[in-house]
Amino acid sequence: MGEIVSLEEALAARAKLQIAGKTVVFTNGHFDLLHVGHVDYLQRARELGDVLIVGLNSDASTRALKGEKRPIVPQDERARMLAALACVDCVVIFEETAANSLVKALKPDLYVKGGDWGEGRPPPEAEVVASYGGQVCILPYLPEHSTTGLIMTIVERFGSG
Repeated sequence: MGEIVSLEEALAARAKLQIAGKTVVFTNGHFDLLHVGHVDYLQRARELGDVLIVGLNSDASTRALKGEKRPIVPQDERARMLAALACVDCVVIFEETAANSLVKALKPDLYVKGGDWGEGRPPPEAEVVASYGGQVCILPYLPEHSTTGLIMTIVERFGSG
């Protein structure tokens, strides 16, 4: 089981992992209404290295990006669920709308994002990753599994009471 850590704790762990020659994989996102698509993505990301660090958008940054009705699940609960997954080594909550500062500080060997990025649309953190010689990897999504799709199903089935 992983841990929920501060940036300072993550940096200390990263330094030890670098000395030990471990490959650090990093991804980030909202992970609101955790579902099998998230789990599949995180498991595949973890298989790419020795350690998986997950940056979790705070409630404020999620609202800024997704609108006032999101997140549905508060950041502390989302972090706890992510940390409980066997594939996740640690979770760091961050306030910015993009993880540039977090990526710049942690310098993961591999930065992983989901299939909505790529194809001429690089993630906002790609330049930071390139600046220190890291690699960006885009993993395809598990088809028909998204938080938005899950919300739509709930509204369709239970919206009228």
